[in-house]
Amino acid sequence: MSRYSCLFLLSSLLAFSACNNNNYTPKPRGYYRIDFPAKAYQLYNKACPFSFEYPRYAVLQADSSADTQPCWYNLSFPQFNGRLHLTYYDVSSRKEYENLVEDARTFAFKHTVKANAIDQKIINYPDKKVYGVYYAIEGNTASSVQFFLTDSTKHYFRGALYFNERPQYDSIQPVVAFIKKDIDQMISTFKWKN
Repeated sequence: MSRYSCLFLLSSLLAFSACNNNNYTPKPRGYYRIDFPAKAYQLYNKACPFSFEYPRYAVLQADSSADTQPCWYNLSFPQFNGRLHLTYYDVSSRKEYENLVEDARTFAFKHTVKANAIDQKIINYPDKKVYGVYYAIEGNTASSVQFFLTDSTKHYFRGALYFNERPQYDSIQPVVAFIKKDIDQMISTFKWKN
């Protein structure tokens, strides 16, 4: 077989294979598979004036920032590269309480520039004297969940969830939904000690 015959045969095969009627569509963008641990909780009940349940797969550490105060913690989720910042204030006056509540609202609504929605839910457990507001923030924002809890007189506890990643809500949404259940567990089991 001559070189021209081989080249003609090869060209013909390529031309005929290109003429079939297969409809090809692009593959959707893929994301890493996320393996979620089984839900299991443990009790935090140390020297602070509150107790709550938090997940066993998270690490609760005292806050080490320069301006930290007693009973400030970081609840880290190392497998998700996220952290729930927890702060506590002993409230000494009605004015201080009102300022803290307004600060929580301000911090949550700072995300309105990039948020698609900010849903507020009232937290109300009168039998435990636990009240507050839960902010679910949707969109490419730095924080996806923020909340505060109070007894309305002398205690104030605030939490804010952050990820150490560039915010892309569509990719972290499954993780946010998973951690929201842990935050709900924390809030529903939260108690003041006095």
